[in-house]
Amino acid sequence: MAKTAQLLIDGKTFELPIVEGSEGERAIDISSLRKESGVITLDPGYANTGSCKSAITFIDGDEGILRYRGIAIEELAEHSTFIEVAYLLVYGHLPTQDELDAFKTSITFHTMIHEDFKRFFGAMPKDAHPMAACSASIGALATFYPDGLDPRDPQQVETSVHRLIAKFPTMAAYSYKHSIGQPFMYPRNELGYVGNFLYMLFGTPCEEYEVDPVIKKAIDLLLILHADHEQNCSASTVRIVGSAMGNLFSAISAGIQALWGPSHGGANQEVIEMLSAIRDRGLSAKEFVEKAKSGDDSARLMGFGHRVYKNFDPRMKIIRNACIDVLEKLGTQTKLLEIAMELQEIALKDDYFISRKLYPNVDFYSGVIYNAIGTPSNLFTALFALGRLPGWIAQWMELHADPQFKIGRPRQIYTGPKETPYTPIEKR
Repeated sequence: MAKTAQLLIDGKTFELPIVEGSEGERAIDISSLRKESGVITLDPGYANTGSCKSAITFIDGDEGILRYRGIAIEELAEHSTFIEVAYLLVYGHLPTQDELDAFKTSITFHTMIHEDFKRFFGAMPKDAHPMAACSASIGALATFYPDGLDPRDPQQVETSVHRLIAKFPTMAAYSYKHSIGQPFMYPRNELGYVGNFLYMLFGTPCEEYEVDPVIKKAIDLLLILHADHEQNCSASTVRIVGSAMGNLFSAISAGIQALWGPSHGGANQEVIEMLSAIRDRGLSAKEFVEKAKSGDDSARLMGFGHRVYKNFDPRMKIIRNACIDVLEKLGTQTKLLEIAMELQEIALKDDYFISRKLYPNVDFYSGVIYNAIGTPSNLFTALFALGRLPGWIAQWMELHADPQFKIGRPRQIYTGPKETPYTPIEKR
C-alpha cells in the first residue's frame, strides 16, 4: 500500500503521497494540493520544498557526505580529473577510455572563441567585473552559434555543451586580461584543460609561461569540489530559465548572475577581504577572533561553517592539504597568508569554533589558494563558476529529460490592498 500523509483543511482530509528517494529522504507530494483543496503551501526561500527529483548529486549535511552520481567526492578527488567529472555529471556515468579521449578531443577543439569576441570585450569598461563579463559573453554565444539553441535537439544540445565547457575558460581569462590591459592569449591545445586556463590567465607574449604541476593539480581539485552542489540558488536559477524552454547559453548566463551574489558564490572573495581588513587594521588573527567572539560587527568571520554541512564540509578536508602543498611549493609568505594560517590553527583548536562547528570551509581554502597564485579577488567567483559549469549543464539536461517537465511558476500569498477605485490625478 502506498504511503500517504493526511492534511486536514476546514474539516476535510486530503491524502498526499509520500515520495522516498534512493538515500531515504522523504517528501510529501503536494503537486495536486491546490487543484484538490484550493490551498497552496508557503515556504519562503523554498528551504523545505523539493522542486524536482534528481539523480545527479547527493548531500547529507549532517553526516558531511557529498556524492556525484553516487560516487563519493573523496574518491573523485583522489582518482579523477575535472574533465572526467564533467563527463560523469553530464552523461551520468564514468567514461571508458575511448569516451574520455573523444570528450577531451572535442573540448580541446572548441576552446578558441570567435575573433569578434575581442571587440565584444573591448566594448566593456576596464573595471567591468569578471562575472558580469562572463555572463554577458556566455549569453552572447547564442548570437554566434544559433545552430545550437534548440533544447530538445540532442545533437544541438551536445554541441552547445561541449562549446560551453571548452570556451568558458577562454572567456574568463579574456575578461581578466581585458581588465588589466594585457593582450589576449590564444589557447594552446597541448596544455590540457586546467593548464591551458592558467596559461591564458597568467601568460604573456613576452616570455614562456610554465604551468606549475602543483598549482594545476590544486586548481583541478577545486574545480572538482565545486562541480555541483544539488539544488542551490544558481542551479535552481538554471532550471527555472531552462523550464521556459530557454536555450542552454541563456540558462547558464543566468546561473552565473545568481552565483555572483555575495550570499552564494562570493564567499571566497569575502575571505580575502576579511584577511585584508585584519591586516589593514593592524590586528593579529587572535585579536580579530576575540572581537568576533564578543559580537563586534566589525569582525565578521568569513569562510567558516556552512549552511548545509552541520558537522564538517567534506570538501574542506580535501582542499586543506592541497592548500598546504601550494603554499609550500610557492614558498609564498605574505601577511594575508600568515593571518589565514593563524586563523586556521585557532579555528581547529578553539572551543568557540569547535562547539559551534565553525570549521574552515572550502571557500576559506580556495580563497587562500587563489590569492597565493596571484589571482585577483574579483576573479575568484568566476573560477567558482568554471567549476560549477558541468553541474549547471547536468541540471539543465536532467530538467529537459524529466517526463514531468513543466515551466517553473511559484505561487504567492497576496497581501496588498483589496480592489481599490482609481483616483483621478486632480483629486489625489
